[in-house]
Amino acid sequence: MTDPAAGAPVTKIALTGGIGSGKSTVARLLAERGALVVDADQVARDLVAPGRPALAQIIAEFGGGVVLPDGALDRSGLAAIVFGDEQRLAALNAIMLPRIAGETEAMLAQAPPGSVVVYDMPLLVEQGLQSGWDHVVVVEAPLPIRLARLARDRGMTDPEARARMAAQATDEQRRAVADTLIVNDGDLRERQDAVTALWQALATKAARLRQVREDLR
Repeated sequence: MTDPAAGAPVTKIALTGGIGSGKSTVARLLAERGALVVDADQVARDLVAPGRPALAQIIAEFGGGVVLPDGALDRSGLAAIVFGDEQRLAALNAIMLPRIAGETEAMLAQAPPGSVVVYDMPLLVEQGLQSGWDHVVVVEAPLPIRLARLARDRGMTDPEARARMAAQATDEQRRAVADTLIVNDGDLRERQDAVTALWQALATKAARLRQVREDLR
């Protein structure tokens, strides 16, 4: 899979999970095994860099208070405004989601033939984008572990973390779309084994998909 034949189709994998689930760790482990990872959060950060149209529209919608002295977006300040307020969150999504979709579609289209592309997308279920993928991977973790990670890694208070979670899909909703479920509860060996097993399963699926597509030519 790391040296695919020229002209082989791209295998497209959707990776999702709630905030604090450790989804980004799974994405990194897949990248180490040869996957090309497209990170929706990084795309969003790039889109709101100083001088970009999305940032200007956010300022017009939410006011200059969401900008730091250096001209960068105050992501924490904006989050405090939108999470817990459905109308404000919807306004932000209306600005950002079409742009993120356009950027990521272009990146996926540019993937080298035969590659395995992992689209790391937190809001896959919330946006109803779970269809059309070759495989959907869901990462989840117990609530206490998620809260502890968010406090440790992002400095979130318990109410802030819970507000973010409340704006996302539930574990049950994500499980319903999963081809593979990875429980990331902090056991490093189990997580490594789960990703290795997933990569092997993806290799098998990619080979099967290539054969099906060749038979249909």
